[in-house]
Amino acid sequence: MLKPAYRVLFVCMGNICRSPTAEGVTRALAERAGVARNFEIDSAGTHGYHIGKAPDARATKAAAQRGYDLLPLRGRRVCAEDFVRFDYILAMDRDNLELLKQACPAEHQGKLSLFLEFGAGRKGEEVPDPYYGGADGFEFVLDMIEEAANGLLDRVGKQQ
Repeated sequence: MLKPAYRVLFVCMGNICRSPTAEGVTRALAERAGVARNFEIDSAGTHGYHIGKAPDARATKAAAQRGYDLLPLRGRRVCAEDFVRFDYILAMDRDNLELLKQACPAEHQGKLSLFLEFGAGRKGEEVPDPYYGGADGFEFVLDMIEEAANGLLDRVGKQQ
């Protein structure tokens, strides 16, 4: 099997809402665009609260309503190997980006950024954590993630 051209890791705090949503959406969009073979896509959390757990049921439901399957995904924590393995390590917010910067070796710092940097006109913006809110927060997060995922696939695809 050929090595994927691009390895992308999405990161939030617990790896049960935002980052698995980004993983599932980006994977599905890459498949629909016929470029999935060019990507390895994964997600992780900066904290180990939900290791081995399925994504939040509200995230799973909102994603399913748009045709994205998050059910096979399981929470895991970022590990040292991730900084070497992945080409893009995309944080959902500044707090998690800062935690990644503190843990990341100097030679891999250039791989780190906010995920929404790939969204049109969203430079410096964060994906808000919908965990403590209602269903509308998960819908809003999905809107942002779809936009940034399309931007990521478009920008990375142009590098080929």
